[in-house]
Amino acid sequence: MPDGRTMPLEDMSESPSPAQDLRSAAAVDRDWVLVLVAWIVAAGSTLGSLFFSHVMDFPPCILCWYQRICLFPLAIILGRALFPLDRDVGRYALPLAAAGWVLAAYHNLLYTGIIPADLQPCEQGVSCTEQYLELFGLSIPLLSLLSFSILTGILITLRKRSIA
Repeated sequence: MPDGRTMPLEDMSESPSPAQDLRSAAAVDRDWVLVLVAWIVAAGSTLGSLFFSHVMDFPPCILCWYQRICLFPLAIILGRALFPLDRDVGRYALPLAAAGWVLAAYHNLLYTGIIPADLQPCEQGVSCTEQYLELFGLSIPLLSLLSFSILTGILITLRKRSIA
C-alpha cells in the first residue's frame, strides 16, 4: 500500500476469498467439536467408573478393569488433542477405543447370558455378571459398550477425515 489507503491488485488476488476462509474454518470447527464430544464421553465415562467403584463401593470385575485400561488414557489423549487440534488423534486413540469396545461387547454377551458362565474370565473375585444397578434401564456393562461405541464412531470419522 503505497499511500496507506489502496491495495495493489496483485496483493488482492493472493488472499483467499471469504468463502474459502469460512469453509476451512468450518472444517476445523467440526473436527474440534468431534474431538471435544469424544473427550466429554471419555471423561464422563471415566468419572462415572470411578464414582461407581469409589463412592458407590461397587468393586469392578476383571473385564471392567481391562475396559478401564482402555478408557482412562483416552480421557487424557483426547483432552490433549483439543489444544492445539490434533486431527491425527484417531491414529493413536482408535486402537484403545476399539479394544475397549471388543471387551465391552464380550462383557455384555456374558452379562446377558449369551456366552455361558463357564467361559468367564472372572473365576475369582467379583463376578462379571453381577447386577448392581440399572440406570434408565441400562446396565453398567451396556453403558460401557455405549461409551466405547460412541468413541469408536467419532474416532473412525476423524480418521477418515484426516486421511482424505
